[in-house]
Amino acid sequence: MNGHELFSYSIFEEQTHLAECELTAFVNAVTELFGPERAEVATHDWLQEADLIDSPPLSMNRNWRSVTIAASARLLTETDVPRTRKSQLRASTDTNVSFIPSFNCVTSSLLV
Repeated sequence: MNGHELFSYSIFEEQTHLAECELTAFVNAVTELFGPERAEVATHDWLQEADLIDSPPLSMNRNWRSVTIAASARLLTETDVPRTRKSQLRASTDTNVSFIPSFNCVTSSLLV
């Protein structure tokens, strides 16, 4: 394996880990708020949104948080939540998202 292939594989591993962390956090939040049945559907939505990312496959800059935001928007429009609760969820969303270091992440068993 040459240096370029090793670098590419390293990027792939890092991006896979970051995606797993983001998906795990999303699924845990959906499970807590809406239950396990809705979390299963939301997981499929997240994976579909991940497929829509415009980045090249070995890109160093994949924005997994944007995938979560898109899947969350789907969840909110597809879930039968009373209008007042939807407006509370939208109003409480903080757009200033802090970086979550990967060492704080538990690797998901969903993608294994």
